Amino acid sequence: MVEKLQEEALALLKELIPIQSFSKEEQPTANLLASWLEVRGIEVHMDLYNVWAVNKHFDEAKPTILLNSHHDTVKPNAAYTRDPFAATVEEGKLYGLGSNDAGGCLVGLLSAFVYFYDKQNLKYNFVIAATAEEEISGENGIAYMQPILPKIDFAIVGEPTLLDLAIAEKGLVVFDGKVTGTPGHAAHIPNNQNPIFMALKDLNWFNTYEFPKVSEALGKVKMTVSQINAGKQHNVVPSELNFVVDCRVTDAYSNEEIAKIIAENTENEVLPRSLRLNSSSINPNHEFVKAGLKLGKNTYGSPTLSDQCRLDCQSVKLGPGDSLRSHSADEFIYVQEVKDGVKFYIDILSEIV
Repeated sequence: MVEKLQEEALALLKELIPIQSFSKEEQPTANLLASWLEVRGIEVHMDLYNVWAVNKHFDEAKPTILLNSHHDTVKPNAAYTRDPFAATVEEGKLYGLGSNDAGGCLVGLLSAFVYFYDKQNLKYNFVIAATAEEEISGENGIAYMQPILPKIDFAIVGEPTLLDLAIAEKGLVVFDGKVTGTPGHAAHIPNNQNPIFMALKDLNWFNTYEFPKVSEALGKVKMTVSQINAGKQHNVVPSELNFVVDCRVTDAYSNEEIAKIIAENTENEVLPRSLRLNSSSINPNHEFVKAGLKLGKNTYGSPTLSDQCRLDCQSVKLGPGDSLRSHSADEFIYVQEVKDGVKFYIDILSEIV
């Protein structure tokens, strides 16, 4: 059965790639995924562009595992030398937009769900959710689905990890800083309210401050001043300076705690755009993590953001493919990686169910 599922997964991925599925435009791929499950005798639900189902013998008294990945893609960048919507195989590589991020993971999790769908006497229930808007951290994807889905005890989020287990993931808070000064002519007497110089103390704090708590899995919180803007003319002291700070948060702090610490240590206005993209993790002693180690996989903390940040349960990021290929030109995944993903999802889940 596993070999059949591997071939069917590869065929499904080849069908998905040619269908444009940019964030907020995922209806065609949602229809394909729903049809693929229905053909296999599975009762499918669709909410907006999110496709989901539960296993045949779902039992509310049992804990539930969510198998989740996304079917939206970014737009292809200008460096592509191939047709991003042509699913072509060359030298063992399946090329195409979304093949690596996160098509291989999606078809692998769908296949694992089919494998366990009608099995009886399982320790866990299964929920499969192929969701939208992951690439934009949108409100109509997994965040929209959480109140609709059954209660989830832990989740496997399909993203390319080379089939190692990302047991923690950094969250993200973007801060907007504004420094208000006094405008004036550059030729006049010195202006002590020049916002460029008024900003220096705060900018230096962001550059040098180290949060005292260090995460075992994710290391230090990282703050980066990534944008700055002030002034339009050489002879005018500007009235305002604006800057942006990209803050990658570990599981040692909540986003709210980070915002509070920044507010207490800066002199100018620094406000978070949103506090909803949280860090996430799973207990290193969770039986799923132990199963991965038993099967020879490594664990690590991931610096990149995924739909894990919107989940309110323990979660692990796991899937075939390489994160370094995501959003790259001429994106690809190895055919063997797709097949290995199907088998590994089934193998690791078989260890605990």
